[in-house]
Amino acid sequence: ERILSGHTESVWSVAFSPDGTRIASGSDDWTMRIWTAADGTVERILTSYVDSSWVMSVAFSPDGTRIASGSWDQTVRIWNWAD
Repeated sequence: ERILSGHTESVWSVAFSPDGTRIASGSDDWTMRIWTAADGTVERILTSYVDSSWVMSVAFSPDGTRIASGSWDQTVRIWNWAD
């Protein structure tokens, strides 16, 4: 068991990258985080959401280069996370 800590509010969604090396998480703290699965370190915090835009869902693309997120603000965002 490993606990990944860092979000400051409830976590709604998590997803493993296709190769299993990363984890994406979406939270009520208006961020999406990318974690290294092996050791639980945060690689990137994506924060372009605004007040009341909870990140409700996350999913990696099949090739692992992009992540889609769905938010409480009724938007879907596509992130080229590897940029």
